[in-house]
Amino acid sequence: MNTPTTSPTPTRSGLPQPGYGIPSPGLLARSDQGLARFLSHADEDHDDNGHEDNAG
Repeated sequence: MNTPTTSPTPTRSGLPQPGYGIPSPGLLARSDQGLARFLSHADEDHDDNGHEDNAG
C-alpha cells in the first residue's frame, strides 16, 4: 500500500515535478505580513467600542 506524501514524485529525468497547489514558505510569509498590515489599518479606523471613528 502506498502512503501519500507531500513531496513531488520524480519524473523520468530524475527531477521532481513542481509542487502545484503547495504554497512556498516565502509566499506564506508575505501573506502573513499583508494580513497583519490589513488588520492594523482596520483597527485604526474604529474606536474602543468597535464603532467607526468619525471625529476627525
